[in-house]
Amino acid sequence: MAIRIAICDDDEEQLQALNALLSNWARSQGVAARVLLFPSAEAFLFAYEEDSAYDILVLDVEMKEISGIELARRVRKEDRRVEILFITSHFEFISEGYEVDALHYLTKPVARDKLYAVLSRALDRLCAEPPSVIISCEGETVKLHEPDILYVEAFLHYISIHTPEQEYRIKESISSFEKRLTDDFFRIHRSYLVSLKKVIRITHREVALEDGTLLPLARGKYDAVNRAFIERN
Repeated sequence: MAIRIAICDDDEEQLQALNALLSNWARSQGVAARVLLFPSAEAFLFAYEEDSAYDILVLDVEMKEISGIELARRVRKEDRRVEILFITSHFEFISEGYEVDALHYLTKPVARDKLYAVLSRALDRLCAEPPSVIISCEGETVKLHEPDILYVEAFLHYISIHTPEQEYRIKESISSFEKRLTDDFFRIHRSYLVSLKKVIRITHREVALEDGTLLPLARGKYDAVNRAFIERN
């Protein structure tokens, strides 16, 4: 399994110590981990605008300007699944961590065994996560979880990925994107790829989704999509 971890701490010594601990933990678990270091919340947010695909955040609570708690609040507006671990010298902040669904608090100096136990718990939770795909859209790197995708529509050299919240338009062929998804998705038409988990009705001419969307069904696809629908539900 490959994961991305960000450590954000304005204490350079602590930043490097955490980096060494996390790197050792990843090796001990046989995990391919890419660890990125940030000396401030501002530095992290600047990078986050272009690349928001993180699995674990290790945040110092008491940073200057923007605290770890405030940073977590901002991230949670975009990502409900990333695992957040706080490092702190003071336990009075614990109650604030509940609102951002923090995995755990650890006190400084960080004990190796306690950190490893929390990281292993985060890994277990990440392994239980639904499948996802990474896309580049409008200068940002975004992780899309498959259960959030309704359908994909092709336009020449571009595709539009439709979710309940928004639409992502990227330069990629629908055939290429289909190969990156699990069998929960079915090509119902040369221009449409649909999540079988979102389908509520299939006729000989169209496929109806749970949000009311109606998509065209290509001639000769009816029996195949029916079989796939039954198998995946």
